[in-house]
Amino acid sequence: MSSSSLLESASSASHPLAPYGWDAGWEAEFAPYADQGLVPGRVVRVDRGLCDVVTPVGTVRADTEFVVPRDPMKVVCTGDWVAVDPDGEPQYVRTLLPRRTAFVRSTSSKRSEGQVLATNIDHVVICVSLAVELDLGRIERFLALAMSSSSGEALLHKPALSWESGAQPVVVLTKADLVPDPVTLSHLVQDVETTAPGVPVLSVSAEQGEGLDVLGALVGGGTAVLLGQSGAGKSTLANALLGEDVMDVQRIRDVDGKGRHTTTTRNLLALPGGGVLIDTPGLRGVGLWDASSGVGQVFAEIEELARGCRFQDCAHEREPGCAVLGALDSGELPERRLESYRKLMRENQRIVAKTDARLRAEMRKEWKRRGAMGRAAMEAKRGGGPR
Repeated sequence: MSSSSLLESASSASHPLAPYGWDAGWEAEFAPYADQGLVPGRVVRVDRGLCDVVTPVGTVRADTEFVVPRDPMKVVCTGDWVAVDPDGEPQYVRTLLPRRTAFVRSTSSKRSEGQVLATNIDHVVICVSLAVELDLGRIERFLALAMSSSSGEALLHKPALSWESGAQPVVVLTKADLVPDPVTLSHLVQDVETTAPGVPVLSVSAEQGEGLDVLGALVGGGTAVLLGQSGAGKSTLANALLGEDVMDVQRIRDVDGKGRHTTTTRNLLALPGGGVLIDTPGLRGVGLWDASSGVGQVFAEIEELARGCRFQDCAHEREPGCAVLGALDSGELPERRLESYRKLMRENQRIVAKTDARLRAEMRKEWKRRGAMGRAAMEAKRGGGPR
């Protein structure tokens, strides 16, 4: 490393924003705005067109009026690095620095829209409560989003969150104290490890402090976002990692184990041992957003089997010479796993097709082909033969 690089690194490490993730890369990105007299900051909370931004001189309330885009993927979000006016009342966010990563899901809108939940993150911590029965399909859905890449143009000319690019998904099984039998707990962890090959799976009890040191070491030094359903224990976990009760916590319902939306906004908090944590509201729905690469990574064994299919465009339904169906028949591939793969791939195709006319046409053609095959099979079964 050159002497100038060492000086830049030392300067970044001593910067007031270093605890929030400021580094030499962000310093270089911000340089043109520093020349304009603006100051850097990281968005720690967004609320109705206003945001709280931590800057070198403290946290300020800033208006986002000057960076309101038509594209919902470019709105100011918790985790963004921004340039703000040094003076004025209110202060204004003047620009967003290019995002390194982003976690995006589709909205409930019938239009093709994505919602950015958090940006510039290094770890996606998927919280799953052991107070209720494990939903492996939901875990696979979260992982598919965490491992996916979206359009660089939609994310301020930078790639979206991708496991391959360095952002690491982690599955945390919370409320481990509710499973006192260590053998049962071990089996639950193994079930999730099978569902999430290559992904760290931790069992944690925030109440008893079990597993917190391992999780803290894993996410320390970067930015981690907590994701999961209401009642998954995200806010309790956040408080445990922070060492104080910063986030409000409510008890879950005894009837179904579900919780209320205790956290209503996404909040960015600096961890005392290093690193940054973004706590998010519980997610009722987790819609995929251009997640084909993510689905492929989550179901890597199916993608590998598919390379052995006779036909390159095999849909793994009834095609002869299908290696995936062969693995299903032999018991090598669980039926639940294949059904989950099919479901997520179909959903992702529908999302992408909303903005891709060519894909919509191909899907209609495929539906017609399968319909004709189904009718032919029915006629053959009845003994009438094809018409």
